[in-house]
Amino acid sequence: MSDVGQVEALQQAYETLQREIRRVVVGQDEVVEQVLISIFARGHSLLVGVPGLAKTLLVSSLARSLSLSFARIQFTPDLMPADITGTEVIQDDLATGERQFKFLRGPLFRHVVLADEINRTPPKTQAALLEAMQERSVSIGGQTHPLPEPFFVLATQNPIEQEGTYPLPEAQLDRFLFNVIVDYPSDAEEKQIQKLATGEHFEKTQLTAVLGGEQIIELQQVVRRVAVSDHVLDFARRLVRMTRVTTAESTDFCRRFLTWGAGPRASLNLIIAGKARAVLRGRFHVASEDVVAVAKPVLRHRIITNFTAQSEGVSPDDVVERLLEAAISDRPAAASA
Repeated sequence: MSDVGQVEALQQAYETLQREIRRVVVGQDEVVEQVLISIFARGHSLLVGVPGLAKTLLVSSLARSLSLSFARIQFTPDLMPADITGTEVIQDDLATGERQFKFLRGPLFRHVVLADEINRTPPKTQAALLEAMQERSVSIGGQTHPLPEPFFVLATQNPIEQEGTYPLPEAQLDRFLFNVIVDYPSDAEEKQIQKLATGEHFEKTQLTAVLGGEQIIELQQVVRRVAVSDHVLDFARRLVRMTRVTTAESTDFCRRFLTWGAGPRASLNLIIAGKARAVLRGRFHVASEDVVAVAKPVLRHRIITNFTAQSEGVSPDDVVERLLEAAISDRPAAASA
């Protein structure tokens, strides 16, 4: 099938996926779209929201709809690296009588891994997960074991309760393509949730598999081949460079509210996420609107607000909104403050 044909097939599959997930998850359409963009862009996502917003149900339903293996890991303060990566055990070889090490795979060896409450585990275990996210492999006993493809980490984090947690290091946050905010449902959606989740057949709902692993890998390659014009590249790069408070491209409001700006991985992720969004909409080219649409989930965890921003109630999303206004109008730094 040609690239154009695959784009059309993906758009149809995307619409089918939305219908399947809506059978068990009410609302959260923007969250579903962002997670799917992350998957087809071959990235990981961090879902931030209070308990009870169906984050776990969303991820498990997505894995079933994509016909992918799934593992949920509840991150706790006593979780060790071997608990997620696996470990080596000594076994007797019945044929030779010798003892040999055998690697027993941990839950990371799945296509979709839900890292539930990721900030509740100590840095040593987070480092093991970071290796898996970046290298798509784990190292045990001097041996490197590749993870299955496709491989995605979808992590959750509670933004309210921070006692007894281990904040994620910036290097690990940067490995997440998206930081997705999962918000409360509307009144109408919550009423629908009441009817659906308390019904007789809710727990027995069967979801139809729409795509398989090999198809997802092919579509990830198609996303990489999507055309991007120079002016879209320039727009994404300018947006990121404006966050860096030590550079001439920065704006007055960034210098006022930010301690650190986004690194080069942010501009790369704006483009690859923009490509995936364009493909999901049936286009084989990236428009500036695609970059604008993914700017908040790409940048909100890559810019560090300072005390001034916190005291004045200025969030990272507020800064990104002002950045978009300044970048779109291409105003001088002094005028965009």
